[in-house]
Amino acid sequence: MDNKTAFDEEVTTVGGVITDQHPLDFHTLGLAGCIDRLTAPLRHRGTAVSWDTPHWGIEIPADCASLLYQSAREALSNAYKYSEASHLTVQLAAVDHGIRLVVSDDGKGFDSRLATCGRHHGYGLRLMSEAVHGAGGTLDICSSPGQGSSVTVTLPLD
Repeated sequence: MDNKTAFDEEVTTVGGVITDQHPLDFHTLGLAGCIDRLTAPLRHRGTAVSWDTPHWGIEIPADCASLLYQSAREALSNAYKYSEASHLTVQLAAVDHGIRLVVSDDGKGFDSRLATCGRHHGYGLRLMSEAVHGAGGTLDICSSPGQGSSVTVTLPLD
């Protein structure tokens, strides 16, 4: 029996990129709810998804929430397309004067040194890096072949 709901079907993949057909509604769903919707294609494929949201309940400005959402979409799309992970964890946490998003998986990993500088790959991660740095934040991509992947975005809230 297929346990997809109409709500889940609004989140699809197009060429391996996770796409949400539903307008973003941070007010109703919250940032975590909007990001969680993006995990539907991974869950339908059999990837277990865990959430860790310590110290949740802080106010996140709309531009910051949007950048975190877009970063999560890129990281989750990459996990969907390449990782072959059985488990993925999403963490959204308050840190010193900021907010941190971590998307990590136990998949096949990749050479993170090439992630933002390779000639024929890494465009999405490069764009994410430029946007995050432009907002005064940091991006850390940690991966190696056979060791899974972790993408960490930290944005200031002041």
